[in-house]
Amino acid sequence: WNGTAPIPVWTGSPRFRLSRGGNRQVNAAVHRIAITQWRGVGPGRDYMLRRIQRGDTKTSAIRALRRHLSDEVFRRLRLDQQQQVSASTTQPAIAA
Repeated sequence: WNGTAPIPVWTGSPRFRLSRGGNRQVNAAVHRIAITQWRGVGPGRDYMLRRIQRGDTKTSAIRALRRHLSDEVFRRLRLDQQQQVSASTTQPAIAA
């Protein structure tokens, strides 16, 4: 959707490469959110620090945070869509 999903590289290396595809505007927005969360205090910074303590580089930790944020945004969009569908099916039609 926005290019944050890793794509396997079949060279025998356990590393992944990033897809350059996806919606570039959404990808840029997710990147800005990740940088803002990294600079502030809260769950985004805590996630980054955990990744760095595990041995990730700062770049890799930002990439992981972007993926984490992307998954969260997608989950919330789907939840909102499901709530709208269920609300529209439970409300009776108003006759004009």
